[in-house]
Amino acid sequence: MSDEFTESGDPVYRYEEPEKELKLPDMEDSSLEEIEKHITKHIGKIDTVWHELVSTIVHLDVHQINPTEERPYWTLVTSGMSDLPMAAAKGSEYWRYAELMICLPPEWPLGDKEESAKEKYHWATRWLKMLARFPHEYATCLAWGHTMPNGDPPEPLADGVDFSGMILLSPRNVRNDFLSLKVREDKVIHFYSIVPMYAEEMDLKLRKGARHIDNMFKEHNVTGVVDVGRSNLALSEE
Repeated sequence: MSDEFTESGDPVYRYEEPEKELKLPDMEDSSLEEIEKHITKHIGKIDTVWHELVSTIVHLDVHQINPTEERPYWTLVTSGMSDLPMAAAKGSEYWRYAELMICLPPEWPLGDKEESAKEKYHWATRWLKMLARFPHEYATCLAWGHTMPNGDPPEPLADGVDFSGMILLSPRNVRNDFLSLKVREDKVIHFYSIVPMYAEEMDLKLRKGARHIDNMFKEHNVTGVVDVGRSNLALSEE
């Protein structure tokens, strides 16, 4: 529980660095096969799977769907975050399982291993995996509307990238039937899009709440495909 709250009434959680001990993944409740079928059915053919060579707590893979005429951008979806339940608050157990996704513009050099490893591009996949492992490292829960700043105070995600944090929202560029996957009665996996934000937008979220940010993004057609040059929408509200 948190005793610190934002102006909008949302709780603020602060975390201390966990002990860095290597804890082998528990894949007994892995839903990899179901997730792969779900992605293929609702998004498209999985072209590449980025397998982790060394994992701790959960084994995270990233499924890559290449740009197509119907979806002219890269789509990346995690699997493994839902191998373990998150520490959801009492009464919120339905939201214990999640996976994350991010969409990147077609010019993002995911087909060039050397170029995509440069930090001006790598931050996107690094944050995707970092956030997917975060709730298990810190015994917490991530769900719709949660934000994560890049430090305190927030700093740019990479050189030349002015975003300084992320928000979890419902994916905009998928059909509604992709948003959740029922594995069994006590395991429903929810899929969230991670959307990069400017520091001023995160401040605005603290004042007015995640619903205000979600509506603002809809109004300005922030689709979920990363646009590193998009306008800082909070500045227009000042």
